[in-house]
Amino acid sequence: MSFSQWSERRSGISNSRPGDQRSPWQRDRARILHSAAFRRLQAKTQILGIGQNDFYRTRLTHSLEAAQIGTALVSQLQTKVSIAEQYFLPDASLMEALCLAHDIGHPPFGHGGETALNYKMLHAGGFEGNGQTLRIVAKLEPYTEHHGMDLTRRTLLGLLKYPVLQPKLSHDLIAPINPLNLTPWKPAKAIFAADSDILDWVLAPLSKSDRALFQSCESLTQSPYIKSCYKSLDASIMELADDIAYGVHDLEDAIVLGNISQSQWQQHTESEWAALPANLQQLMQSISANLFSDQHHLRKDAIGSLVNLLISSVALTEALPQAEQVLIRYNASLDVAPQAILQCLKRVVYRCVISKPEIQQSRFRSQNMLMALFDAFVSDPSRLLPANTQQRWLQADEQLKTRVICDYISGMTDGYAEHMYHQLYASV
Repeated sequence: MSFSQWSERRSGISNSRPGDQRSPWQRDRARILHSAAFRRLQAKTQILGIGQNDFYRTRLTHSLEAAQIGTALVSQLQTKVSIAEQYFLPDASLMEALCLAHDIGHPPFGHGGETALNYKMLHAGGFEGNGQTLRIVAKLEPYTEHHGMDLTRRTLLGLLKYPVLQPKLSHDLIAPINPLNLTPWKPAKAIFAADSDILDWVLAPLSKSDRALFQSCESLTQSPYIKSCYKSLDASIMELADDIAYGVHDLEDAIVLGNISQSQWQQHTESEWAALPANLQQLMQSISANLFSDQHHLRKDAIGSLVNLLISSVALTEALPQAEQVLIRYNASLDVAPQAILQCLKRVVYRCVISKPEIQQSRFRSQNMLMALFDAFVSDPSRLLPANTQQRWLQADEQLKTRVICDYISGMTDGYAEHMYHQLYASV
């Protein structure tokens, strides 16, 4: 089976520079690593706000750890599949590229900022971090004039967590003023309608039947949104690496910083571990003891053991058995018990850290700063936007002018967004 279409670039330019011996995936990884969007991750929130402590992880360090885990997952799969299946697994450079780029569309202030921008953009196509990632790599990052970083088709496919377009929302769903409670306005997990041309190009090699299967959705009863059912093989490995990095390493941050006590840990995990097979029960009890050890090396060993347990359980499964294209037929997944462990770790981080009042109070403040910034720039863009963004705004079609403002705000780091807010609103 030929994969030549998947190494194509949207610009149609495939020739490398004279003497360049790199693969297309190595070139993609380099373009991501050297982009301004990637560098800005060093000053964007993972969970704790930038400046609250100098130990915890940022979006940048999280992405680096996800890349290491992603390549380890690929190595593990290589030992478990047939020679024919090894042929279509992603190589290390491709997986690194996906994991390094997976969060570059996140706005300042994490998921709180994402919800705030989504609310302000409901009338203009919504906002969602993964959709913004695709927009950055395929349109905005100035590596090329019209195609962003001009990454290969397979890399773009691997970045699509949700390969469907945003649904249209009725205008009567949108409140006229900024609500204090943004919980009902979490974003739809989808690509912006304004970027449908990119999605069409990425999925062009799929047959009509494969594309229909791949873009299958289910309706959500609790919201007007839809949920896509499938992702590509590469995206499934990338998302698994993201989940492991989040579940394990953010847990480590929380323990070291004292946000999770040993008694809280036991309260949230005791019944979960009791439901595991005997060998995993024993392992998790040993890991649990070492996580809260006063000896730093024992805690690091426990974190490493957790990561190894999860990585070593990965397997190749058929997510879409009837699909012709192997890149969407197969997914990577964890065995049942390790998956239950990972979900438990994520729940502990959410309950003991993310849902803490002081974290939510900080999120409330930052959400309102972003909404105020949005209101300011929309009110008088030709006066308040920086010169280069003003130019993009002036050149944009009328229905996309608000999207240009959203691009500008979402690209800010936490510190820059706060600085801009004080510049526009704070009293002298």
